[in-house]
Amino acid sequence: MNLQISGHHIEVTPALRDYVENKLGTVVNHFEQVTGVNVILSVDKLKQKAEVTVHVPGREIFAETAEDDLYAAIDGLFDKLDRQVQKHKQKLQDHHRGNKVNALLDQ
Repeated sequence: MNLQISGHHIEVTPALRDYVENKLGTVVNHFEQVTGVNVILSVDKLKQKAEVTVHVPGREIFAETAEDDLYAAIDGLFDKLDRQVQKHKQKLQDHHRGNKVNALLDQ
């Protein structure tokens, strides 16, 4: 998995990097097919903004949040991302019984 963390008008400290990596670990545990992650942390006047783009096969998942505190923005960001990743995973799973049901209906 390729992880890129960048800051816009903010320095990405080792503490911020570790916090983002720990939060990302829970998302990756729910969906193992993540190929790349781009995280952008920025400051816009009084708001702290966090954005993430997750690359999975066949799709890119994007989420962003803005809060007064950067750590709160990161928490909200990964909560949104976790919901989106779980929804994507459910769409990929086959909820049907496949050919067995079709074979029974044809008889």
